[in-house]
Amino acid sequence: MTDGQAEPIREGREPGEQALARSVGDHLMARDLAARSLGITLAEIRPGYARCVMTVRADMLNGHRTLHGGMSFALADTAFACACNARNRTTVAAGCDIVFPAAGRLGDTLIAEAVERHLAGRSGVYDVTITNQDGTVLALFRGRSRQIKGIIIPHEETASDD
Repeated sequence: MTDGQAEPIREGREPGEQALARSVGDHLMARDLAARSLGITLAEIRPGYARCVMTVRADMLNGHRTLHGGMSFALADTAFACACNARNRTTVAAGCDIVFPAAGRLGDTLIAEAVERHLAGRSGVYDVTITNQDGTVLALFRGRSRQIKGIIIPHEETASDD
């Protein structure tokens, strides 16, 4: 992080890397029943970066009639998962923190942008910022990842994409 701007460490500009990231993201989202039930979609992905979108529905509101924090967490966690798995190495959350500077409202379109901040060996750190359609920051999430054994998409399936 240089001038406070959110930039991924690796942008995945090679066509093969980008195609693989998109395939991995699509695969993860197709299998993520929780994200699908919340209407979360993957708008953009590349190695170390993902952007997911969700619209706040009535069944996502808490007793104050604002967005339930668990829904924000689920959106942030989904973007985090896509960003840290985009290189096709099975990676899980090792821990995370979230703060809520402002509340989401019914009908808001939420954008979660996950950015890789550090990757060394099997461990990574990712920041996810959730904003609404007006650019208001609603949540700040920091996730710590850990690569485990395995890949998301077998090499046979990715070989035809190259």
